[in-house]
Amino acid sequence: MKNIISLVSIGLLLVGCGSINTSNDIATAVPIDTKVDLTKTNDDKVPVLINPGRFVKDTITYYLPKVVQGTYAVSDFGKYVDDFKAIDYAGAELTTERVDDNTWRIINAKQLDKITYLVNDTFDVENEIEGAPFSPSGTNIEEDNYVLNLHGFIGYFDVLKNNQYALEVTAPTAMKRTSALQNIGTTKSEDGTTTIDKYFAARYFDITDNPMMYGALDVEEFEVGGIKIVLSVYSPNKAYTAAGIKETVFKMMKAQKEYLGAINSTPRYDIYLYLAPQSQNAPTGFGALEHHTSTVVVLPEAMPADALATAMIDVVSHEFFHIVTPLSVHSEDVHYFDYNDPTFSKHLWMYEGVTEYFASVFQINQGLVTEEEFYTKMMGKIESSKRYDDTMSFTLMSENILDDPYAKNYTNVYEKGALIGMCIDILMREESKGSRGILSLMKELSLKYGKNKPFEDDSIIEEITAMTYPSIGEFLKTHVEGTTPIDYNEFFKKVGLTVKKEKIETNYIMNAGALILAGDQEKGNIFFTDLVTDNSFWADNGVQPNDIIKEINGTSLTLENANMVIGSAMQWKVGDDLDVKLEREGAEVIVKTKLTQSYTLGDTLKELDDITKEQSELKEAWLKG
Repeated sequence: MKNIISLVSIGLLLVGCGSINTSNDIATAVPIDTKVDLTKTNDDKVPVLINPGRFVKDTITYYLPKVVQGTYAVSDFGKYVDDFKAIDYAGAELTTERVDDNTWRIINAKQLDKITYLVNDTFDVENEIEGAPFSPSGTNIEEDNYVLNLHGFIGYFDVLKNNQYALEVTAPTAMKRTSALQNIGTTKSEDGTTTIDKYFAARYFDITDNPMMYGALDVEEFEVGGIKIVLSVYSPNKAYTAAGIKETVFKMMKAQKEYLGAINSTPRYDIYLYLAPQSQNAPTGFGALEHHTSTVVVLPEAMPADALATAMIDVVSHEFFHIVTPLSVHSEDVHYFDYNDPTFSKHLWMYEGVTEYFASVFQINQGLVTEEEFYTKMMGKIESSKRYDDTMSFTLMSENILDDPYAKNYTNVYEKGALIGMCIDILMREESKGSRGILSLMKELSLKYGKNKPFEDDSIIEEITAMTYPSIGEFLKTHVEGTTPIDYNEFFKKVGLTVKKEKIETNYIMNAGALILAGDQEKGNIFFTDLVTDNSFWADNGVQPNDIIKEINGTSLTLENANMVIGSAMQWKVGDDLDVKLEREGAEVIVKTKLTQSYTLGDTLKELDDITKEQSELKEAWLKG
């Protein structure tokens, strides 16, 4: 999973093959027959029918996921199910018991013929329901667009998780549709207006791992390094087309393939891009969620073209690099994931942190960014990581990621997690005289394990140490398992770099990656922090710490619409008019001006004046090896 960090920061103000089992406990029919009918959508609700075959057990349980892989948060998809019914072979309704938000117990299951229910979408209620699913894992039900993350529509029976699924999706023929799930045929209605798409899933995991999108889509298909890329774009106001985004994605993925070299891949990779309109009920959890052969991306449609291109590179490259970890290298907690009673691996530093590091370092490795741009990104991550508990054990946090105080530190996996990857990379380059780095380590682990063989969670650090060098084991035990903060200067010095204070350009909500805003949940407002005094634009316009933001360009600011309103500040340009209404100690303060470039004093990475040949060679191996 990848969040757009700037927008996540605002959010923080708030917030294989299935086998036939013939035991006497389960249904006798395989696969499970599943139907989703988009033509019968009513009041933003889609009807779903599940026919599991005949059970030979009196009581069975049906679940929708509480948690889905890659999100590390409770989503409770069962909350969005209405009118759940269990029907017997005579057409009568059986007794059911709703155990909790995600669980239904069906009594007299030997007589069960099918279950039916209605599914509400999650996009519409993100700003109304606390704990709503992260947008790229959520669902959308609109006349011209359906985001079908299937874990939001289809559940599983307690005793049938490894059964095959036969899925039919009925939709208007005129709708475009893309799916990473295996399509085994289509059937059209007599008048040709309706089409039934038939799909096959080997087990429930494949249902959750293969999203779909239907509707007024713009689709482009192209090939990168032997991989068929299918780019599906939904832009409600036609601001963007797949063709217009294709070149950015092609260039990025070509560079990724060259960076990865020989590593297990996939013959097809789908990218589903939902561009959210500027409306009150639009999704605001901007970012992406990875799957084995696809990713779902949600970004604001109002983003300027250059900002969208940058976001696509950062977000989609992160998700594609997940083919390395956790998709190819993962623990038993990931491999045998329990959607309703999950346990979590200790190694988010690897799954999300190393993946995020790859998404950054490949860009300098392949010449997509300059050294200075790469250094700026890494320094931004150091600055952002300071917002979190720097003494918290990363493995302890990871293992307990749903619980306090660990949950609120989750997004540090994209900051300090990436920096952990950077430090390991530099250490390995140093130990191997430049010949090995963290990418080679992950390749070695991928060859040893792969997508079908999990590692043991408690022993992987010892295993990595044995595969690499004692210094790697010491680093992991001290800074990842342990609670000692990392001295990044020690690692920068190895590659001939040093940290210097300089006046640097920044934007209007951050100082070099550090958010200058905070939220007060009790009072329901958002205010400037002490950091505003170091932001030249706001300081020059007389803004002070603790000033409450009431309106921005005529739009009232609340905790509920903060992502949408403040997120637009990322798109402001020098010369734009700005009208902000503040409250200072009960009095109204107006800032009415034109935007000027904002600066702050920040840390930058510079090459040492007396850099040695050894340091220079190590830096070259780190960035270009």
